[in-house]
Amino acid sequence: MATIKDVAKRTGLSLSTISKYLNGGNVREENRAAIDAAVRELDYSVNVLARSLKANRSMTIGVLLPTLSSPFFGRVVTEMEPLLRQSGYECFICSYDFDRAQELAKLEFLARYHVDGIVYVPQTTDFSEVRARVGQTPVILLDRTMDGADCDAVLVDNLNAVYVGVEHLIGRGLGLIAGPQSISTARERAIGYRRVLEDYCLPVDESLIAAGNYDLESGSRLFGALLDLPQPPTAMFVTNYDMTIGALMAAHERGVRLPEDLDFIGYDNVELFSILSPRLEIVEQPTSEIARRAAELLIARLSGDRSPGRLLRLKARITTTSDLPARNGTDAGARAEASIEHSM
Repeated sequence: MATIKDVAKRTGLSLSTISKYLNGGNVREENRAAIDAAVRELDYSVNVLARSLKANRSMTIGVLLPTLSSPFFGRVVTEMEPLLRQSGYECFICSYDFDRAQELAKLEFLARYHVDGIVYVPQTTDFSEVRARVGQTPVILLDRTMDGADCDAVLVDNLNAVYVGVEHLIGRGLGLIAGPQSISTARERAIGYRRVLEDYCLPVDESLIAAGNYDLESGSRLFGALLDLPQPPTAMFVTNYDMTIGALMAAHERGVRLPEDLDFIGYDNVELFSILSPRLEIVEQPTSEIARRAAELLIARLSGDRSPGRLLRLKARITTTSDLPARNGTDAGARAEASIEHSM
């Protein structure tokens, strides 16, 4: 196997010049061309692990997700990856498939391979378990918070996103399909539902609130269960993409026309839902801004920022994709440009 010394012999250049170039530094054009040619001819590859042990930096970022199938997480990572690459970092993406044991094992795996930072969508609720596995590696929480977290977090303002959606359908018997209440995002969305009813002095009918598992099966099953109530809802708010798809499948199977027979608001992937006829209303989360802010926070940490952890909440919006005017004077398509940020 060729070494960097072999590249130096082939090019006649110093080890420091070759190392500088291979680590992303600028060298003369003729030196760059000579190094590239030698690397190809010798089939030389950088030993990333050895380099990380020597330089105490691997130039890699671990991205840990609950699933690789979520369009929301996929879009955030797709937009975040080139931003990190511009600063010289490559992403190492893995998932724990909603399994808590795998989640903790994958954190240990990323730490063992000396990633410089971790972008992490947690299911575990206690941050001390995270620190026990990753040490002082910088962590950016994405989409969810954790008890005792001392790191940065980039979230959507879930409570107010749901508040606006519920307010949009106020006065109707509104069913809510929320996510697992062990997850902060799902709890906040359920709180938003309850709060708007309380603010309008309307009773909260607990029978109209169902908690799913952020998957198609629970979205379909709970949609049917709510419609089978003695007094079924006349409107439905589904607070996750996969459960929204499941609910739409159940509506199709039952012959329920949306929104003619049942007012409906779903979550995420506006492009997919826009092809449906008639079109529906969807909570659109700001994936580009989430990606940008997460990348900025992590790069700042890797550059030496030691300030207290920050919790950044970004505004979502209701995208009105139907041809119907906004109900009750609510401009459902309006986007609040401000974000909310405070120290953790």
